[in-house]
Amino acid sequence: MTVPDTSTDLLARLADTLATRRPDRGGDPKTSYTAQLLSRGPDAFLKKIGEEATELVMAAKDGKPDRIVAETADLWFHCLVALTHFNLRPEDVLAELARREGLSGLEEKASRKQP
Repeated sequence: MTVPDTSTDLLARLADTLATRRPDRGGDPKTSYTAQLLSRGPDAFLKKIGEEATELVMAAKDGKPDRIVAETADLWFHCLVALTHFNLRPEDVLAELARREGLSGLEEKASRKQP
């Protein structure tokens, strides 16, 4: 399977579209699922993130590649909605992943500030 654009371009376009769905930017909850989620506040999209993560786990446990891909897409979408709510972009997440690239996961975790 090939993706027509770079993943970064696709994520940026999705983020741009989601931003237009914000109720404070004219998104209509009556006609847009994203606007509906955003208008209901964090509890609505955070619940969906939990549901989609659970569905991904179940698909992975069942070893069903097509369901794994579909549930991952659902999870990513709802995570993008969360980023939109908090005025963040996928580029912020990609920058963090780039910062971590080449680091041992154990080293990276140990370097995080403890609460």
